[in-house]
Amino acid sequence: MQYAHITGWGKAVPPASLTNDDLATFMETSDEWIKTRTGISKRHISHVDTSVLATVAAKQALAAAGIDGSELDLIILASASPDTLIPNIAASVQAEIGATCGAFDINAACSGFLYGMGLASSMIKSGQNKKVLVVGAERLSFYLDWSRRETAVLFGDGAGAVVLEASTEEGGVLGYELNNDPEAREILKAGFGTKMDRFDVNSLDFYIHLNGQEVFKRAIHGMGSLSTKVLEKCQLDKADIDWVIPHQANERIIDTLINRMKIPKEKAIVNIANYGNTSAATIPIAICDALEQGKIKPGQTLLSCAFGAGLTSAALVMKWGERVTPINSCDAKVPDCEQTALELIKPAVDFFFNKAKQQDR
Repeated sequence: MQYAHITGWGKAVPPASLTNDDLATFMETSDEWIKTRTGISKRHISHVDTSVLATVAAKQALAAAGIDGSELDLIILASASPDTLIPNIAASVQAEIGATCGAFDINAACSGFLYGMGLASSMIKSGQNKKVLVVGAERLSFYLDWSRRETAVLFGDGAGAVVLEASTEEGGVLGYELNNDPEAREILKAGFGTKMDRFDVNSLDFYIHLNGQEVFKRAIHGMGSLSTKVLEKCQLDKADIDWVIPHQANERIIDTLINRMKIPKEKAIVNIANYGNTSAATIPIAICDALEQGKIKPGQTLLSCAFGAGLTSAALVMKWGERVTPINSCDAKVPDCEQTALELIKPAVDFFFNKAKQQDR
């Protein structure tokens, strides 16, 4: 029987960071207001395309696995903010890493990485593939209306990637569950698509909208119920879990979820303070951080869960292998940026605040 193990991992974070104090220079907010409601201290703003972030994370993951891009037989890239809809940006990553295999994007919003992990593990267990690259990459700052505090303080840019490989050694991805709540699809959305009137500039409102209270409630239910379901499927108890790696959307959501599942808070990997919500990239970035900090040990059992627009939800259980350090290092990095995060977003900030003033007249 084939098992799907993570053998490589990597992340890409833009160098320009936007602090809560930075946000307070142009909107009515404060560091304390944002921290107490979200747990976020800063987020990163990208000056390069999503595919560039994805490529850097992919190269690091390949180096950590000790393999070349030409050895891959599938690339799955999860993103709600690709450079282009046609072609997919998995093709851009593929070209940069020298892969000659199938490559496609998926959009399950913040659950996208776990959707990709589930699909990749199934492809490996079926014998169809042996080495699969799964990437979560986002440039959500592109979608932000900086005059809307309820969304502007939440999101950031970044990418993370893992390599899954076939092995006869028991472990790896033990099971996963996916779900969607279509009745709530309108409470978290960005309206870009063919539904827009492309001849009416006023219809180009493709910025992120959300109903925070409804998202909070449904996120906890979605992640909690699927986590319970996947544990039952894998015949595991909550006490068997060494680490929970939840989607990093809001620290209040994480705290409530962990409390309701009766899992000790110290078992949760939480890094939202440094990145904000990077959607499909939050979980792979958190995996990389946990490994860098020496938290994940060989043979440990991890539970990961996520929710996102749709409303999608996902949960996955994996048993980590023996290796927790990269085989090779990689010098791939996000290009240097000569501007601060405030300078990067200033044109958009000016545009949206001017637009808001005009609408108030």
